[in-house]
Amino acid sequence: MPGAPAHPKVSRLPSLTGMRFIAALLVFAFHTTWQTRFVDGRGGDALGDVFANAGFYGVSFFFVLSGFVLTWSARSDDTAPGFWRRRLVKIYPNHLVTFGLAAALMLIASDVFTVEGTLANLFLVQAWIPEIQVPNTMNAVSWSLSCELFFYLSFPLLLRLLDRVPVRRLWALAGVLAAFTVVAPVVARYGIGGTPLPFIADGSLSFDQIWFVYFFPPVRALEFALGMVAARLVLAGAWPRLGLLPAGLIAVGGYTVNSNVPYLYGVAGTAALWLTPLVAAAASADERTTASPFRGRVIVRLGELSFAFYMVHGLVVAYLHRWVVADAGLSPAVGALTLLGALLLSLALAHALFTWVEAPLVRKFGAPAGSRRPPVFPVARPTALEAHE
Repeated sequence: MPGAPAHPKVSRLPSLTGMRFIAALLVFAFHTTWQTRFVDGRGGDALGDVFANAGFYGVSFFFVLSGFVLTWSARSDDTAPGFWRRRLVKIYPNHLVTFGLAAALMLIASDVFTVEGTLANLFLVQAWIPEIQVPNTMNAVSWSLSCELFFYLSFPLLLRLLDRVPVRRLWALAGVLAAFTVVAPVVARYGIGGTPLPFIADGSLSFDQIWFVYFFPPVRALEFALGMVAARLVLAGAWPRLGLLPAGLIAVGGYTVNSNVPYLYGVAGTAALWLTPLVAAAASADERTTASPFRGRVIVRLGELSFAFYMVHGLVVAYLHRWVVADAGLSPAVGALTLLGALLLSLALAHALFTWVEAPLVRKFGAPAGSRRPPVFPVARPTALEAHE
């Protein structure tokens, strides 16, 4: 059977769950040290320099991980409607709660609502609209869900196509996808116009160019597809025995590279080139039960909270900075304590959102259901961690 596993696979990959929190923490660090600054002085400058690319890196990790996990956990008896239902149950309740929280905070702050931005955010289509005031409206981080929703809608077809690719050609396909991630910024730089934004990079880039490589779902789908191909390679036993340590060094080195390349390359999906080996190595470590620092009880629990954490932290950071930190002249020590408070508050809200909204609804409505319809997933794979994607 094309694409069938070469040997039995484990049903859960706790290291990938634990790594989700590290990626979410990178996004948090970006929002608190570069996009907004909680710590002033030289220490704040240093933190801003270190984490200036962290948010882009963390989002790319999530996109690669999404493709990997969904491919790993796909079942031969699944249907497209059943898959789509489970994915909507996973993301939409958290989105609606944080959308309502964002609306309440905006009302308190007397912020302006736009019809286009509000509706686009509500229905998770904001990433498709190349207007600077739309993708980051309401709960700004939910733009990535707009991309994920596109990935989910495309996944049944993509998986069917991928499973027709012989294992020997998967590496060539991975190379093509990797090449496209590198070409996308070139297309944006020289093939897309628009009015330059003086406050971005060197002032020569337009929002349309940035939108194409950072927000536009079909371009970001390259990272998702690369994760899918990596999962097929691991499932087929064709992935090299690359340990977590060398894979981690590749990811760290790649972060350094992405922090020093032209802006469009730094924010685009080129991070997937450095992060895909880490995702595959973590899955292989769990499969072989070799040592992994991401498999501990605490880090896995934090990983389970990572989606809720991601969804609430942007609002906590934005409004705490606006109402407490901005123009307050806080000392570096007090700023650091405030940053720690933002982290703890975000974790507390994430725990509440996960416990009272996400987990109960996933348990009730997200469980796989039998169907009389013909399956759309042609390859038998083990039930895995789809609920933690």
